Amino acid sequence: MKSHHWKLVTSDSDPRMVCRYQAKSTGSDLIIEPIRVDKEGEQVSRNSNIPPTHPTGGHLPDRTSALLTAFRTPFPGSPLLPPAKQWEEAAQNIKKEKLQSEVYKHSREQHVFPPDHAALDSASAELTYGGNINIAVNDVNGQKFDQSRQGLSLSRKEIGQPSPELTNGLKESSTKTLASLPLNLRKGFSSIYDSVLLVDNITIAKEVVGMLTNKYRHLVHACDTEVAQIDVKQETPVDHGEIICFSIYSGPEADFGNGKSYVWVDVLDGGGRDLLVEFAPFFEDPSIKKVWHNYSFDNHVIENYGLKVSGFHADTMHMARLWDSSRRTQGGYSLEALSGDKKVMSGIKKEELFGKISMKAIFGRKKIKKDGSEGKIMTISPVEKLQREERKPWICYSVLDAKSTLQLYESLKSQLSKMPWKLDGKSVDGKTIFDFYEEYWRPFGEILVKMETEGMLVDRGYLAEIEKVAKAEQEIAVNRFRNWAAKHCSDAKYMNVGSDTQLRQLFFGGIANSKNTDETLPFEKIFKVPNVDKVIEDGKKTATKFRNIKLHRIPDAPLPTDIFTATGWPSVSGDALKSLAGKVSADYDFMNEDLQLDGNIENASENEVSEKQKSTVDADKSAYGLAFQAFENKEEGREACHAISALCEVCSIDSLISNFILPLQGSNISGKNGRIHCSLNINTETGRLSARRPNLQNQPALEKDRYKIRQAFIAAPGNSLIVADYGQLELRILAHLASCKSMMDAFKAGGDFHSRTAMNMYPYIRQAINEKQVLLEWHPQPGEDKPPVPLLKDAFASERRKAKMLNFSIAYGKTPVGLARDWKVTVKEAKQTVDLWYSDRKEVLTWQEERKKEACKDHCVHTLLGRARRFPSVDNASYSQKGHIERAAINTPVQGSAADVAMCAMLEISKNARLKELGWELLLQVHDEVILEGPTESAEVAKAIVVECMSKPFNGKNILQVDLSVDAKCAQNWLHRNGADVKFFCQNAAAFLIWRGPEDVWRLLTQWPCNFCDRGGGTGA
Repeated sequence: MKSHHWKLVTSDSDPRMVCRYQAKSTGSDLIIEPIRVDKEGEQVSRNSNIPPTHPTGGHLPDRTSALLTAFRTPFPGSPLLPPAKQWEEAAQNIKKEKLQSEVYKHSREQHVFPPDHAALDSASAELTYGGNINIAVNDVNGQKFDQSRQGLSLSRKEIGQPSPELTNGLKESSTKTLASLPLNLRKGFSSIYDSVLLVDNITIAKEVVGMLTNKYRHLVHACDTEVAQIDVKQETPVDHGEIICFSIYSGPEADFGNGKSYVWVDVLDGGGRDLLVEFAPFFEDPSIKKVWHNYSFDNHVIENYGLKVSGFHADTMHMARLWDSSRRTQGGYSLEALSGDKKVMSGIKKEELFGKISMKAIFGRKKIKKDGSEGKIMTISPVEKLQREERKPWICYSVLDAKSTLQLYESLKSQLSKMPWKLDGKSVDGKTIFDFYEEYWRPFGEILVKMETEGMLVDRGYLAEIEKVAKAEQEIAVNRFRNWAAKHCSDAKYMNVGSDTQLRQLFFGGIANSKNTDETLPFEKIFKVPNVDKVIEDGKKTATKFRNIKLHRIPDAPLPTDIFTATGWPSVSGDALKSLAGKVSADYDFMNEDLQLDGNIENASENEVSEKQKSTVDADKSAYGLAFQAFENKEEGREACHAISALCEVCSIDSLISNFILPLQGSNISGKNGRIHCSLNINTETGRLSARRPNLQNQPALEKDRYKIRQAFIAAPGNSLIVADYGQLELRILAHLASCKSMMDAFKAGGDFHSRTAMNMYPYIRQAINEKQVLLEWHPQPGEDKPPVPLLKDAFASERRKAKMLNFSIAYGKTPVGLARDWKVTVKEAKQTVDLWYSDRKEVLTWQEERKKEACKDHCVHTLLGRARRFPSVDNASYSQKGHIERAAINTPVQGSAADVAMCAMLEISKNARLKELGWELLLQVHDEVILEGPTESAEVAKAIVVECMSKPFNGKNILQVDLSVDAKCAQNWLHRNGADVKFFCQNAAAFLIWRGPEDVWRLLTQWPCNFCDRGGGTGA
């Protein structure tokens, strides 16, 4: 055949030598073959270092046309015209398919990553055709394309649709990306690519599915998807994201033709939804075993296309957490981290191991600055663009995920099969932790995915109303602090209360750095702030955008503190502010004090504090924080504590707004039906569930849920919610684990456990009960409004509060040192109280000491069902680290066993045939609480079944030595399950109204008349 030459020119190439290439047609490919020539055009020895030819497959003629377009421009008198014609003739011979539709319009912006020394740089060289038409080629190794690099092999599959970029030049060829990789990775990728079966049409898909569902149905198949149009950190995969490709790896035993063991399916350009649906017989067959890494995500994006994924066999992320729950400091549980860890992959032969490689390492590019130089930030193009323009490395990257998942499964199965299974401290004959995974965690993983899919309905109108209230209260709290600060520093009324620097100046000006006494904060400092009030400064004619304010320390001496930043300056974090303020905010009638909706609260007086509040605070000096001590005038100290409490309120309200009120209204976490779908994960070291998008596990406690956020979670029309939770679950588990007779007797007797604890700790309380001066409990009879004598919880509130705190603190491994800090007493006093608690519970102390020894000796402790938490660093731990490990050794069996009980209860509920028949579904599990939704007509029947399942969660039995107390109620929303009041904030009367009405009227808040002004406009708070 004839060959026509064109040349590659780079700015740093040898001036005496250039590379020329000749175009060939091999029937299915267009190849640009390199030959080495000197400057005059004479061919050089074949032994010279010439970039090799890399023919690649493909059959998309439009991509050939893209490159042809670049060479069709005629140049009169130029000898380059014949090569262009020759190339076009060769291309026409292999064009037999329709041209594809116009280039996919990319709507997503590039992903931005922090710099990484392992990521690959980019540079470019110019590919010139006769010096007239330029084609830019990126070399991702950070160097210009020179003679030693691989040649350019362009098949129709790799050339793409005509575009402005391609018209002016070909960019970032996949060959160049592979050429830039280290040699071992390049060889690995080449061997992988040769073993990949590309599925890009219905015909091939049918053949592959036939083999998967028949010949290879007995194998374990690893599956992985690649998804575009989704921000995985912000958006739920339910009804979000588009699958662009997926991979299936069934092990070396599977051969899909010509030795190809990997299946890669091009959904983006090979057939879209129709191509994906062809694999329904494979994905929906429950008898075909499929393993995944992070099964939840893949399940949701596949089911978005109408398929119902079945045959779930394992989630390697869960298996890895079961094997070692302490990998947070060792790389975590990503596929890349696990498959690259030799300890994790010890069951795989070294020659077969080829771990996952991150996208950033393969496709990362340094962001180009405006001046054309490379920046430090790494960027990755959208995945759909990578699939088209970096096809070969992208395919290798994709199928490698599936292969790594299968290898990880095989290795972890081997590891778990070597770990003996202990149930309630006793070995289970002939069974291992892998058996535990199959019996418990595998079905539990499926339940979590179903719960995510089901989602919860929220009332966005209600959320919008409480958002207004929250922002109004936040503004009031901000102004209250500013007004107090302005009494001592006039410019403080313009300060930014969210600025750590400005707050530190007000509280600690003049203080020395705790790490470097040569550094001190100035007594006063000038800050530039936005001029939101349009103040016209002296010497100015108009208000400027910014203005200067001068802040100085408020107290005569810096406020005392024991919390510092890493750089040595006093901290103004939430914990530090609470330490300064104390606990005065708990009983402080904040809204009644400064409530002025028009923002004019200049004249608000501290005298508006209720007499009850003053007497409470004055009676208990321990309620004041450290700020109280910094003022000689006690009234000023009290004001300072309340003002700093307002800052705590600002932080608290902001947390509720940003974590719940606003996210719950977003479309990013909701599906097409309007229900929100959070992500539920088993990713805590104790085994407790965590949630994100949004973090419903961090839902504020009922007494702290000031805006009644739970009220926004509602049942669909015609449905009700069942909300059931365990009573004192952790304490009951502690009683069982320690076989503590005193605790078991108290639970058997029933009633107020914390009051009983106080009675057993303090002899004078027991004496008062024996003499009938107080009642331990009271059960009112018809016609009785109040008990004949005070209840223990009222008469000895302080003692009961300490007893309650001790009950939970000791269960969690807290020490007298921590309790002394909480109670603001000496360690000696705290220890005396702790000793009182242990005096009646010696078995608990013995059990705790045994757990500490177990952690040091075996480097792990176990939960009720036998899950282990490891402590690999215990031998080399410092004194403080060892204390943390000992507390964790006490806490994990209690918290972890509580997680075991909750999991078993959910398994019992999910497999209950009667609940399924009635149409009830699990929606959420938060701590010790489960929520279901179903038809209102069967709510009472379903509630009884749920209570039975939770009371006997271990396959219909209760293996604990104490009963499990379950409280369940039916309601239209999550909050009213607790029988809470609905609080109104009237914008007309500027006052709170309390209304106890039927549960369905809360939807009509804005129409409810106000008792103060007889007008509508109440807002739910």
